[in-house]
Amino acid sequence: MLYQVHLTDLIPAHNFYRLLDQSIDFRFLYKATADYYGDEGQESIDPVVFFKICLVGYLNNINSDRKLIEYCSNCLDVRLLIRYDIDEALPWHSTISRTRQLYGEEVFLSLFKAVLKLCVSKGMIRGKRQAVDSVFIKVNASMDSLVEKEVLDDASAFVDELEENIEFKTTSTIKKLVDQDHQWKKEAYKDQPNPNFNIDKVDEHGNSIRPRFVSNHTHYSPTDTDARVSVKPGKARQLNYFGQIAVDDAHHVITGACSDFADQRDSQCIQKIVELTEGNLQENGIELGEALAYLHKKNIDAYIPNFGQYKPEREGFIFNKELHQYECIKEGSNKAILVFKGEKTDSKGYTKRSYRSSESDCKNCPLREECCGKSTKYKKDRQ
Repeated sequence: MLYQVHLTDLIPAHNFYRLLDQSIDFRFLYKATADYYGDEGQESIDPVVFFKICLVGYLNNINSDRKLIEYCSNCLDVRLLIRYDIDEALPWHSTISRTRQLYGEEVFLSLFKAVLKLCVSKGMIRGKRQAVDSVFIKVNASMDSLVEKEVLDDASAFVDELEENIEFKTTSTIKKLVDQDHQWKKEAYKDQPNPNFNIDKVDEHGNSIRPRFVSNHTHYSPTDTDARVSVKPGKARQLNYFGQIAVDDAHHVITGACSDFADQRDSQCIQKIVELTEGNLQENGIELGEALAYLHKKNIDAYIPNFGQYKPEREGFIFNKELHQYECIKEGSNKAILVFKGEKTDSKGYTKRSYRSSESDCKNCPLREECCGKSTKYKKDRQ
């Protein structure tokens, strides 16, 4: 039996995908992707079809290309959106994966900005207040594949100590810490009750691979060097990216999005997302919100409390801003002066200032041992 069926007759006029297709003109993507296509060879997937399929995956939270194509094939309204008839086969899921890798970031960004511009034109964004939050994005890499990088870290530390001319004491300290870490691992894994964990698994260099006890300081993923070990309270550690989203509070429209390494904190990535959101809003004629605009106008830097090992104050010392030095004020001490020795940027991009006293000030101080240590004859500090 033969049937004559039109998708437009089967899909209601108020269907979400029909309204979406009427609201966004995707044809600008042909120009945005023109540099990625040639004039010879087999015909590639239509870029508009590709981005519409990706949009369907985002709206339905489908992160598998295979599942995405299955979903699109079974939905009449999606077929109408991408202009595929009932009897037409959709592109292979591998085509979606390869095409996603083909396009550069600027193509996806152009689509984001086009949607944002439409939201602005509809009065959905007021620009007064932006809410920023972060989320871990799971990567396609296994914790079991992590490789130890202790040797690289040691080499980097050795170079740092050479520049400070105290290579003997510091390199001895580094070696001692590495030996202690190895000994701790040996004891920690000896009686570990885990039948699914192969304790004898080693890499090509003979180093034990122990994915349950790793950190970003000692291991990295050879399959995805941008992945970082991270964890949320109550959940297992895994490899992630770090995503940040800025949302306008009027109608919860996303005004900025970016990614970073998952070993970063929100406070370390705030500059990137703020500048990105500021640019997106200004492109649409919307100025910064009142608080940010005031700080920008007054040339004031806003600071967020530091986390981790940073200490804003040193017990027993005061900081002299005029002379740019630390001064010991401990009762019974020799009142040593820690002068500024310079700045250095570490492997993570942080700038650290070094301050150090002279040996003549500290070596005969009654408090030297508890302040500097048994063998060190000077006081050193970093911030």
